[in-house]
Amino acid sequence: MNRAARILLLLLLPAVQPSSRLAAQRPKVEITTTDAFDARTIPPYRGTHPDVYAYIDGHQAEHLAHLQRWLRQPSVSAQNQGIAQMAELVRGDLRALGCRESELVPTAGHPGVFAYCDEGAPKTLLIYMMYDVQPVEPSEWRSPPFEAAVVDHELGRVLMGRGATNQKGPQRAFLNAVAAIRAVKGKLPVNLLFAVEGEEELGSPNYPQVIDKYEARFRTASGVFFPFNAQSANGDVAMFLGVKGIVSFELEARGGPQGGPTRAEIHGSYKAITDSPVLRLVQAMASLTSKDGNTITVPGYYDRIRQPTVEEQRLLNGLLPAWTAHEPGLRQAMGVEQWIGGMQGRATQLEYLFNTTLNIDGMWAGYTGPGMKTILPHVATAKLDSRLVPDQTPDEALRLIRTHLDAQGFRDVAIRKLSGYPPAQSSVEAPLVRAAIGVFNKAGLTPSVAPRLAGSAPYYVFTERLKLPMVAAGLGYGTGAHAPNEFMVIEPRAGSRLAGLAGIEKFYVDLLYALAEVR
Repeated sequence: MNRAARILLLLLLPAVQPSSRLAAQRPKVEITTTDAFDARTIPPYRGTHPDVYAYIDGHQAEHLAHLQRWLRQPSVSAQNQGIAQMAELVRGDLRALGCRESELVPTAGHPGVFAYCDEGAPKTLLIYMMYDVQPVEPSEWRSPPFEAAVVDHELGRVLMGRGATNQKGPQRAFLNAVAAIRAVKGKLPVNLLFAVEGEEELGSPNYPQVIDKYEARFRTASGVFFPFNAQSANGDVAMFLGVKGIVSFELEARGGPQGGPTRAEIHGSYKAITDSPVLRLVQAMASLTSKDGNTITVPGYYDRIRQPTVEEQRLLNGLLPAWTAHEPGLRQAMGVEQWIGGMQGRATQLEYLFNTTLNIDGMWAGYTGPGMKTILPHVATAKLDSRLVPDQTPDEALRLIRTHLDAQGFRDVAIRKLSGYPPAQSSVEAPLVRAAIGVFNKAGLTPSVAPRLAGSAPYYVFTERLKLPMVAAGLGYGTGAHAPNEFMVIEPRAGSRLAGLAGIEKFYVDLLYALAEVR
């Protein structure tokens, strides 16, 4: 065959595109230093406040009642259950705490709460809080989820109820500590700003509207603090300096010009001559990943992921011993027989903290009840999420997915964005962060420090928009967030390294004074 004939044949043959499903590879995280961050090098906080500690010890019954009052008020954002009442409860408590300014902040969704406690102090700390919780299935609970009972547990006496550890328990404990300082000292060592939301469990779609209204005032803060139960069940402490971002969205396939019923389900026998929107959705989603579901095949999806900075690498190296010890137990606790490809140790650490994800949260179509109903549904829908790492953004992630689906012939498959925000992170060198580590060191619980949490929260409004460092910290242990039998330890068993409610509150007292001293 001569050259002209070969060219003509190539022009006549259909174009063959290389398979992205075969070519795509998970990005490799590169570690270039062996240097490790050691939190023990940060001096312990030296201050002591025995009069405030004594007040806390003498008011434990009252302080526990405050936690129970918060837990007994339902505030399920997904179902709009008790939201207005909880927002008003938070606003009232902040006013009772001494914040002369305390008001509801209307948004396009659930209201936020703004408050300001002016102590005439040189420094101001911005407090991030959320008052909403996840839905519950009461039949799955050992104790009714909104009864907020104190029950016996192998770890001691625990407060059980929705929001106990995520996040009403630690947040109200922080307010107890603030109230104790004011009762004993008359004023706080720092001014406090509060920016509270009621949609964190929905992806914080309207939280920026709270920031909009008070942005100039929020910028006067030295940093942002999120009260958090940071202990594990054995008493160890873990800190995280950031979070992954997220984009949450729906994909939907319906019958239309491309085929399939358009108005309602039809008899399943018509599949012989009719396209299925359900199968079309399944095939569209299958095109997004490799056959094992573990590598994203959307062209360009991994391109913006940056390698870890030197600081992040030092944090990872310092975290490795604790991670390696914790990882097998984590897998066992979740009932996972093996991680992807049998990975373990350092490999799981790098993937978990530095790789992006594409996950199917749920999908539905047609009939799923008992017995048979042989139909061909006219619509199928799925919810998906992608956890984003630096420097990915929600809108770019959705644009790439849309472009990919179009190129694969799925132009008819609709995408609906539900929520999304970018990753966020603070430096371990930030004075706010070092002050928190110093308070942990005073307690004899040197933390392992991770560059980020693999979960997501709207911290970007602080770190990216307001350019403020943010830290989540606190003693205390709880578990069951988003699950039945959520609890927070109130009175640990004898010999435990866990802090009870009094110890949690004393940590917050020390932290506020430590932050006031930061230069």
